[in-house]
Amino acid sequence: MDATIVRMAHWKIDIKIVNGNDMHILQWRRHMSHDEVLLDGKVQQISRGMWGRETIYGLVFGRDEEGNGGTRVMFVIDPSQDMNNASYWLEGQAPPKGVRLETAEQILLAFGSLDERAYDRPADFAEWAKQKMGIKW
Repeated sequence: MDATIVRMAHWKIDIKIVNGNDMHILQWRRHMSHDEVLLDGKVQQISRGMWGRETIYGLVFGRDEEGNGGTRVMFVIDPSQDMNNASYWLEGQAPPKGVRLETAEQILLAFGSLDERAYDRPADFAEWAKQKMGIKW
């Protein structure tokens, strides 16, 4: 199983998931009153409310007609606005800060604030400059 981000835009995320010969599109949409998680265009879960909406979702790929088997996937999203993204200031866009998709065996996708490398703190100013500004010496 493999996953890649296809689109990350203002309150929208589209992820392509390839499982063997099957391809699925996982979508997250934020609306004024609710968030939706869609799989291949069909609503899987809805989180309602103005504040404190659910950010962790569980999905199952490849289960049989009785609901047995399949691969369980955890989808986590950090919907807070990424003010470090240039599109926030230039275009008024509010892309989510982070996305994570994982099975029990492996991490399929980790981006932004939910990537484990995002928690690595630089040891000194020189390392911080290398990470944030792309300065190399």
